[in-house]
Amino acid sequence: MGRKYAIRNQESFYFVTFTVVYWLDVFTRIEYRNILLESIRHCQDEKGLNVGAWCIMTNHAHMIIGSEGKSILEDIIRDMKSYTSRHIRKYMENNPLESRKDWMIWMMQRAGKKKSNNKDFQFWQQHNHPIELTSNELIEQRLDYIHNNPVKAGFVETPSDWLYSSARDYEGRKGLLEIFHLD
Repeated sequence: MGRKYAIRNQESFYFVTFTVVYWLDVFTRIEYRNILLESIRHCQDEKGLNVGAWCIMTNHAHMIIGSEGKSILEDIIRDMKSYTSRHIRKYMENNPLESRKDWMIWMMQRAGKKKSNNKDFQFWQQHNHPIELTSNELIEQRLDYIHNNPVKAGFVETPSDWLYSSARDYEGRKGLLEIFHLD
């Protein structure tokens, strides 16, 4: 039996979503967003990750990604999620100013104990629902969805006002990550 959501073609771009367990609002803090950005940059530089679009929200991130062929996309995703999970947990545990620390760690430990492939902790939900972008129409649809996510959430008035997104790159401004333009 095949999985509905799977990366089948390593030469394609995929729309993926990474969601924090229990939809915890972790990315309200800049430190945690920066850990995720650091992981993405590392995967771009060292593993051949191409990022066509991205947006970090308070409890999830959307991306359009592909691989240059240095590593397979599934391995890149696994490494990125593993790195952010370990480093956010470490930062959270050692930050005396994190007022939500005990509760969030308890929730993530609770999630980890429910899955047999975890030791004791789970930061990200296990699935990322990769959708292969096989047409320009699909690419445009997902670009609009990603870039308008902060607008629909009421955080900003226009997509390019959201710093943690590639929307500004598509308007000719420099964003926080290197972008492989899809248009």
